[in-house]
Amino acid sequence: MTISPADSPASPWVQRFARLLPEQSEVLDLACGEGRHSRLLASLGHQVEAVDRNPQALASVQGLRRVSVLQADLEAGVWPYCGRAFAGIVVTNYLFRPRIEQLLDSLADPGVLIYETFMVGNERYGKPSNPEFLLHSQEMLGWVQQRAWRVIAFEEGQIDIPRPAMVQRLCAARGAVAACL
Repeated sequence: MTISPADSPASPWVQRFARLLPEQSEVLDLACGEGRHSRLLASLGHQVEAVDRNPQALASVQGLRRVSVLQADLEAGVWPYCGRAFAGIVVTNYLFRPRIEQLLDSLADPGVLIYETFMVGNERYGKPSNPEFLLHSQEMLGWVQQRAWRVIAFEEGQIDIPRPAMVQRLCAARGAVAACL
């Protein structure tokens, strides 16, 4: 059986914390791929900016209600979101360290960051295996602690579903959202 992009399940981590996003807010789905999280967030009433460099992947969310699409290479050229702020930012299975500060600067106050990607040790299970794309232990915590954001949840270690991998997961909030939790 082939699973279409519309049938791809959202990450349980994203599903768990999406409820913390301010209601009907603008949310950035960074490196969205085929848009599994864009669809989830739009279904929850958010206006979603879905960005990816792959036009074929973006085609699966093109034209969806509450989803705006931007094709952009996030690793080259200028940061496409300079001067914009989102009440929520969702990132899964993507890491490009040179853009982390710009990404974090794009989170509005109040706002919620939901992030999940691979960490050191994942090379035992396959790709990604390049250290440039693998987080160090507790690396995400350092990103938000220096900004004095509230850590809602953090996990790191091995998972078995949907496939064996080493991951790091973070949900952090800033401003009034953090004060209400």
